[in-house]
Amino acid sequence: MSNTPFVPTFDMTAFLARQAEYDKRASEIFPANKAAVLSVLAGSGITLVTVRFDGSGDSGQIEEIDARSGESSADLPDTSVEIARCEFHDEEVRHVTVPLPDAIEAMCYDLLESKHGGWENNEGGYGEFTFDVAAGTIVFDFNYRIERSENHYYEL
Repeated sequence: MSNTPFVPTFDMTAFLARQAEYDKRASEIFPANKAAVLSVLAGSGITLVTVRFDGSGDSGQIEEIDARSGESSADLPDTSVEIARCEFHDEEVRHVTVPLPDAIEAMCYDLLESKHGGWENNEGGYGEFTFDVAAGTIVFDFNYRIERSENHYYEL
Protein backbone atom coordinates (compact mmCIF):
# COMPACT_ATOMS: atom_id res chain seq x y z
CA MET A 1 0.00 0.00 0.00
CA SER A 2 1.32 3.43 -0.94
CA ASN A 3 1.71 6.24 1.57
CA THR A 4 1.00 8.77 -1.16
CA PRO A 5 -2.19 10.64 -0.26
CA PHE A 6 -5.04 10.61 -2.73
CA VAL A 7 -5.28 13.93 -4.51
CA PRO A 8 -8.52 14.40 -6.43
CA THR A 9 -8.11 15.80 -9.90
CA PHE A 10 -10.24 18.44 -11.51
CA ASP A 11 -11.05 18.03 -15.17
CA MET A 12 -11.34 21.61 -16.45
CA THR A 13 -12.27 20.46 -19.96
CA ALA A 14 -15.19 18.42 -18.64
CA PHE A 15 -16.29 21.28 -16.38
CA LEU A 16 -16.24 23.79 -19.23
CA ALA A 17 -18.19 21.40 -21.45
CA ARG A 18 -20.80 20.95 -18.72
CA GLN A 19 -20.96 24.75 -18.24
CA ALA A 20 -21.48 25.23 -22.00
CA GLU A 21 -24.31 22.66 -21.98
CA TYR A 22 -25.96 24.39 -19.01
CA ASP A 23 -25.60 27.83 -20.63
CA LYS A 24 -27.21 26.46 -23.80
CA ARG A 25 -30.17 24.98 -21.88
CA ALA A 26 -30.63 28.22 -19.93
CA SER A 27 -30.57 30.35 -23.08
CA GLU A 28 -33.04 28.03 -24.80
CA ILE A 29 -35.65 28.28 -22.03
CA PHE A 30 -35.36 32.06 -21.57
CA PRO A 31 -37.59 33.15 -24.53
CA ALA A 32 -40.52 30.99 -23.38
CA ASN A 33 -40.14 32.13 -19.76
CA LYS A 34 -39.99 35.76 -20.87
CA ALA A 35 -43.11 35.33 -23.01
CA ALA A 36 -45.01 33.60 -20.19
CA VAL A 37 -44.17 36.31 -17.62
CA LEU A 38 -44.91 39.20 -20.02
CA SER A 39 -48.22 37.55 -20.99
CA VAL A 40 -49.35 37.30 -17.36
CA LEU A 41 -48.26 40.89 -16.73
CA ALA A 42 -50.18 42.12 -19.79
CA GLY A 43 -53.27 40.16 -18.78
CA SER A 44 -53.12 41.80 -15.36
CA GLY A 45 -52.88 45.33 -16.74
CA ILE A 46 -49.26 45.77 -15.63
CA THR A 47 -47.32 47.88 -18.14
CA LEU A 48 -43.90 48.19 -16.49
CA VAL A 49 -41.98 46.30 -13.81
CA THR A 50 -38.68 47.50 -12.34
CA VAL A 51 -36.60 45.05 -10.32
CA ARG A 52 -33.71 46.52 -8.31
CA PHE A 53 -30.86 44.35 -7.04
CA ASP A 54 -27.74 44.93 -4.97
CA GLY A 55 -24.88 42.70 -3.94
CA SER A 56 -21.51 42.86 -2.20
CA GLY A 57 -19.46 41.08 0.43
CA ASP A 58 -20.46 37.64 -0.91
CA SER A 59 -24.21 38.19 -0.71
CA GLY A 60 -26.75 39.76 -2.98
CA GLN A 61 -30.48 40.04 -3.31
CA ILE A 62 -33.42 41.53 -5.10
CA GLU A 63 -34.11 44.72 -3.18
CA GLU A 64 -37.42 45.77 -4.70
CA ILE A 65 -39.97 44.91 -7.36
CA ASP A 66 -41.98 47.95 -8.48
CA ALA A 67 -44.96 47.45 -10.78
CA ARG A 68 -46.83 50.12 -12.71
CA SER A 69 -50.07 50.25 -14.62
CA GLY A 70 -49.67 53.23 -16.89
CA GLU A 71 -48.60 56.12 -14.68
CA SER A 72 -49.96 54.55 -11.49
CA SER A 73 -48.26 52.26 -9.01
CA ALA A 74 -49.73 48.76 -9.03
CA ASP A 75 -49.51 45.54 -7.07
CA LEU A 76 -48.33 42.40 -8.79
CA PRO A 77 -51.20 39.92 -8.91
CA ASP A 78 -51.06 36.58 -7.08
CA THR A 79 -51.43 34.88 -10.46
CA SER A 80 -49.29 31.81 -11.02
CA VAL A 81 -47.17 31.31 -14.11
CA GLU A 82 -45.49 28.21 -15.50
CA ILE A 83 -41.80 28.61 -16.23
CA ALA A 84 -39.03 26.24 -17.21
CA ARG A 85 -36.08 25.76 -14.86
CA CYS A 86 -32.71 24.13 -15.30
CA GLU A 87 -29.91 23.47 -12.86
CA PHE A 88 -26.20 23.10 -13.51
CA HIS A 89 -26.01 19.55 -12.13
CA ASP A 90 -29.20 18.33 -13.83
CA GLU A 91 -29.52 17.83 -17.58
CA GLU A 92 -33.32 17.84 -17.45
CA VAL A 93 -35.39 20.98 -17.88
CA ARG A 94 -38.34 20.95 -15.50
CA HIS A 95 -41.50 23.01 -15.58
CA VAL A 96 -42.80 24.58 -12.40
CA THR A 97 -45.80 26.73 -11.60
CA VAL A 98 -44.93 29.59 -9.29
CA PRO A 99 -46.44 32.92 -8.21
CA LEU A 100 -45.67 35.75 -10.65
CA PRO A 101 -43.25 37.59 -8.29
CA ASP A 102 -41.26 34.36 -7.84
CA ALA A 103 -41.07 33.86 -11.61
CA ILE A 104 -39.80 37.43 -12.07
CA GLU A 105 -37.17 36.94 -9.35
CA ALA A 106 -36.05 33.60 -10.81
CA MET A 107 -35.60 35.16 -14.24
CA CYS A 108 -33.62 38.07 -12.81
CA TYR A 109 -31.33 35.86 -10.73
CA ASP A 110 -30.77 33.61 -13.77
CA LEU A 111 -29.87 36.61 -15.92
CA LEU A 112 -27.54 37.99 -13.26
CA GLU A 113 -25.74 34.67 -13.04
CA SER A 114 -25.50 34.20 -16.81
CA LYS A 115 -24.29 37.72 -17.61
CA HIS A 116 -22.35 38.64 -14.47
CA GLY A 117 -21.65 35.51 -12.43
CA GLY A 118 -20.21 36.50 -9.06
CA TRP A 119 -22.06 39.82 -9.11
CA GLU A 120 -22.47 39.60 -5.35
CA ASN A 121 -18.79 39.04 -4.52
CA ASN A 122 -16.30 41.54 -3.11
CA GLU A 123 -17.44 45.09 -3.92
CA GLY A 124 -20.26 43.56 -5.94
CA GLY A 125 -22.71 45.06 -8.33
CA TYR A 126 -26.09 46.71 -8.44
CA GLY A 127 -28.66 47.77 -10.97
CA GLU A 128 -32.10 47.01 -12.27
CA PHE A 129 -34.18 45.10 -14.74
CA THR A 130 -36.99 46.88 -16.54
CA PHE A 131 -39.79 44.74 -17.96
CA ASP A 132 -41.56 46.85 -20.62
CA VAL A 133 -44.70 44.85 -21.26
CA ALA A 134 -45.91 46.75 -24.35
CA ALA A 135 -42.50 46.60 -26.03
CA GLY A 136 -42.02 42.96 -25.00
CA THR A 137 -38.53 43.71 -23.69
CA ILE A 138 -36.45 43.27 -20.58
CA VAL A 139 -33.64 45.80 -20.16
CA PHE A 140 -30.81 44.78 -17.83
CA ASP A 141 -28.81 47.72 -16.45
CA PHE A 142 -25.77 46.51 -14.45
CA ASN A 143 -23.12 48.41 -12.50
CA TYR A 144 -19.91 46.91 -11.10
CA ARG A 145 -18.38 48.43 -8.00
CA ILE A 146 -14.62 48.60 -8.37
CA GLU A 147 -12.17 49.34 -5.60
CA ARG A 148 -8.88 50.71 -6.78
CA SER A 149 -5.58 50.52 -5.02
CA GLU A 150 -2.27 52.06 -5.97
CA ASN A 151 1.02 51.27 -4.31
CA HIS A 152 4.04 53.55 -4.25
CA TYR A 153 7.12 52.08 -2.66
CA TYR A 154 10.40 53.87 -2.20
CA GLU A 155 13.65 52.72 -0.73
CA LEU A 156 15.89 55.76 -0.34
